[in-house]
Amino acid sequence: MKKIEAYIQPFMLHKVESALRALSIRGLSIMEIKGLGREKDESYPHHEMDYRVDTVPKMKLEILCSDEEYGKITDTIKKHAHTGRRGDGKVVVYNIQELHSIRTGETGEQAI
Repeated sequence: MKKIEAYIQPFMLHKVESALRALSIRGLSIMEIKGLGREKDESYPHHEMDYRVDTVPKMKLEILCSDEEYGKITDTIKKHAHTGRRGDGKVVVYNIQELHSIRTGETGEQAI
């Protein structure tokens, strides 16, 4: 099992979400977050008194899936979130050791 976290531009959310729905994924969590990344490097302050942290809005997507599904899901996210400009985002894939459904008591892939 895998957990996919994707950090994307807010204006790309509808496009990515629609593409993921077309894959019939079993679940998706979406969070509005703020982040600091390389897209702000060019404005990094040079003096301590000028110090300012400029965060940018991002959308964080979380998806749990089987080992067989994750490649198709990550490819879909990368394809539909891509603009070619700085700040497009990142996709992170984690291995899931255990998964438990609180409601049904199911474990493993049945709990997805």
